[in-house]
Formats: sequence, C-alpha cells, structure tokens
Amino acid sequence: MVVLTNFYAKIDRKDSVLQGGYQLKNIQLLDCTLRDGGYINDWNFGSDELVSIFERMVNAGVDIIETGFLDGRRSFDINRSIMPDTDCVQKIYGKVDKMRAMVVGMIDYGTCPIENLTPCEDSYLDGIRVIFKKHRMKEAIAFCAKVKELGYRVFVQAVSITSYSDEEMYELVEEVNRIQPYAVSVVDTYGLLHQDNLLHYLNILNERVCSSTGIGYHSHNNFQLGYANCMEMLEMEADRTLIVDATLYGMGKSAGNTPIELIAMHLNEKYGKKYDISQMLEAIDGNIMKIYQKSPWGYNLFYYLAASNKCHPNYVQFLLDKHMLSMKSINEILDVIEPEKKLMYDQAYIEKLYTEYQCTEIDDTDDLRRLGGALKDRTVLLVGPGKNLEREKEEVSGFLRRNKPVVIAVNFIPDAFGVDYVFLSNVRRYIGLNNALKEGRNRDTQVIATSNVTKIKGQFHYTLNSSWLLDLEGDVLDHSFIMLLRAMIRINVGKVYCAGFDGYSETEENYLKSDMEYWFTRRKVAEFNGYAVRCLKEFEDKLEVNFITDSVYQGSRR
Repeated sequence: MVVLTNFYAKIDRKDSVLQGGYQLKNIQLLDCTLRDGGYINDWNFGSDELVSIFERMVNAGVDIIETGFLDGRRSFDINRSIMPDTDCVQKIYGKVDKMRAMVVGMIDYGTCPIENLTPCEDSYLDGIRVIFKKHRMKEAIAFCAKVKELGYRVFVQAVSITSYSDEEMYELVEEVNRIQPYAVSVVDTYGLLHQDNLLHYLNILNERVCSSTGIGYHSHNNFQLGYANCMEMLEMEADRTLIVDATLYGMGKSAGNTPIELIAMHLNEKYGKKYDISQMLEAIDGNIMKIYQKSPWGYNLFYYLAASNKCHPNYVQFLLDKHMLSMKSINEILDVIEPEKKLMYDQAYIEKLYTEYQCTEIDDTDDLRRLGGALKDRTVLLVGPGKNLEREKEEVSGFLRRNKPVVIAVNFIPDAFGVDYVFLSNVRRYIGLNNALKEGRNRDTQVIATSNVTKIKGQFHYTLNSSWLLDLEGDVLDHSFIMLLRAMIRINVGKVYCAGFDGYSETEENYLKSDMEYWFTRRKVAEFNGYAVRCLKEFEDKLEVNFITDSVYQGSRR
C-alpha cells in the first residue's frame, strides 16, 4: 500500500520524487482571502465572518493563512481585517486553534512602523509578508530584516513584478540573499503575466536565491490566467519550497485571484495533498457569495484593457469615465503612455493625453464655409435629448409647423420628427447612431462631426476641428451643447432656437431615451449646469439663444 505524505509548512524535505503516480513536492498553499479579498469590501467582513472564514481555512488544511493587513494608519475595528498592530490579530482570531497552519499578516511597506509589531513569541502571527514597489526595494528589505529579528518568518513580496528588468531582478536577489527570508514572491499586481514571462521571473529567482528561501507566486486574473499560471509554476524543477497564493472564489483586487478551491483540487489530484475542499466550499457558500452578489469581482473588459495595455487600471477608469471614447480610442490613448508611466498612475499626465487626443487637428476651412452657406438666412432649431422634448411636444410641433427651420440634433435622432443634421461630438454616441442614419427618413440626414470622431467608412458631410470647439481652460472640456453653439458662432449664425436642452437633474432621468443615461451624470449636475449657464452668458453678445422648451439654463439666466 502506498502512503501519500502531505507536506505541511514545518516539513523540511525539499526534494521532488514520484510515488504512487503522484509527484510530491514541498508545496505550500497560501490563502489570502481576508487580505486581498478586503479590497472588495474595505476589509469589513464582520467579526463573525472573519473568524468563520479563518476557521474554515484552518480545518481545510491550508498551509499558510493570511489574516489581513497591518496598517498603522487604521484604528482597530473588530469587524475588519485591516489592523493597526499585531496585538489586534489576537483580539480577532485568538480563540481559534490554528493547528498546523502558519498564520501571517501583510504590511504594505511604509504603512506600519516596526514599533507596532510585538516579538513573534508574544504574537498570534507566525510570519509577516511585506509588499513594496521597485523604487523602495532596498529600504523595504531592510525593514524585512528588522521584522525577521523579531522572530517572524518574513516573506519578501515584490509587487508589479513586470516592471522589473533582469538587472533589477538580480539586484532584488542580492538584497533577498542578504537577509535570507522565509520566501520571496513574484507578485503580478496587474495580472500581466503569461506563462513564459512568469517562468522567466521564477527561473531567475530559482537559479540565484538561496535554496533555504522559498519562492512564491501571487496572481491576478486580468487575462484569466491565474489558475493556469499557478499550475505552470508548480511544474518548476525546484529544490526548495514553492508557495502559491489563492483566495476563496477568486475574491480579490481588480479581476480577482486564483480560486483556492480550484488550485487545492489540483494539488490534491496531482501532488498528493489532502486539502478538505468541502470546507472551502462551505466558506464560499456561507461567507463569500453574499459579498459577491453585492460587489462582484472577476474578469471583465475594464481589467482586460488595463492588462492588455500593461498599464495601471486608474488610467482605464479615467478614460471610461469620460464616456466620450470608443474602445478603439481608449486603446489608442493607452498605447502612447510612456513606458515609465505605465504602472505609476499620473492623473495630470492622462488628462493631458486625453485632451491632446480630443484636439484632433484638421483643416476645416472648406467645411465651415459650406456649412455657413447652408444655414445662411435660415431659422435654426437645435434639438437636445432632454425629456422636455416629449413633455412639451405641442410647443415643438407648433414651432416646426410655423417656422420650417433647419433642425440640428445633438448626438441623437428624435423619433417624433426628422432632422436635417446630426451634430456628433462623441464617438460612443456615433456608434449607437450609425445604423439609424442609414434607415428611413434618416438616410438624408447629414452629419456634422468633430474631428475626434472617425467615420467607419468614408467621410462625414462636415468635419469640424475639435481643438477650437473644446474648452481647454474651462471646467468641462467637451460639453456637446456648448460645442455646437461655438460652431454656430464661428459660421456667423446670429440666432438659434433650442428644444430638449433641459439641463441636468439629480433626481430625475436626464434623457428622453433611457439608454443614453450615463451613470456619472448625477454626480456632476452642478458642474455641468453651472458651466453651461456661464458659457451662455459669455455668448450673449455673439449669439441669441432662445429656448422653446423649459431649461435649467434659461431659468438661471432670468
């Protein structure tokens, strides 16, 4: 009968053998649900939930369990797994028998002073993991040495590993070997690693780090590769401890992590481990799913864009929040971010790139001349997508019947009547209107587009240089209604009538068509409305603006 030995944290054997069809290695499974998962809920699991999850992981036989962050900036809250010092760990988890599990906490270097750590012999913790960015490597590893002097098993966690060159990896190895920590980990903070890149970093560590130091891997699932990469890492020929991080149901920052229930199953089947998967499933069902249902995590387009462009997710969020750009445009902006800026978010820098992209320079002299000629001596009605267009449809219909105006709609096409022109300043709105412009009465509608909008095929009827339409110094760069008014001034239209420009509301739907609503609109009501009112005041000497439906802008000017 073949007996399969389960290698736990305190077993010293480091060789790999084949036994009974299983490959036995000194592999340790680390659960970081209570720490990385805390990014989802600000670490507010609730005291009972914290203890329940921790106890489940102990009973599942997980080798290393991370209890949360140690962060001196936060006050103690028994409901949260982010704690100011090591004594607080005892207050939350101290009544649980940790059995054979190694219990660790994490410090983001610079957030928790060494004075907040009691000696290991007086602490519930067995080890401490320290994360740091590349530019703070030496001082962070010096801090790790102090932690080790207190008796803790120390884990050196190099975040954003893809920012390291080979030479910087060699420098990391030198610093690690100087203090000989319990382990050093490759941390793929933004989920950028494919298997060949992962193995490149791991092989540098495996070839150069002292054999007494383990090697770990912490994944993120931006490319849906967390689980696959963990399996690849475990295949390494390594005469040392290998540590793989995972979380319950993949709960974690950004696109989430490797699901511990999956990698534990793999370790049981291929490496002879005996993790109790049912304990993990009970924790998922009883503790994790209610969090997921409220605030889901996992692979999505947002994290794909960040990972595929090898950049900080905040750059993607900034551009998505503009709601003026197609995915193609967002990719084009992300693609020109300087390499040294990619993983270090700089808001002023991305604002500059966005503005430059929107200010697409063209020669619009002929288009302005032709448009001016088409509108000369005509009554001009500008139509916006506000709900008052429907509420006050009798007034609008009467105006159309009496005046036979040239009608220019802004970034939409009304259902109630035809329009002569559509003014397009927003790439995403254009995508939604492309098919409508080919159908029925809209086939004769001409398009006036700003130069940042690219036609799918051919050319628009009129294209205006967006650089002079945008307000580079104002509170709002690209207010479509104000941009169109600037265009009217530029081609010497002295008077316009306006319908459906209601202004923004915090309490009501802002658009005639619900699918036009932006999630961020209600957050910026005062900003958008105030900006429009100020611009209308500035335009008074150049353009007479008359509202035929109710508008916040008109009411504020009385």
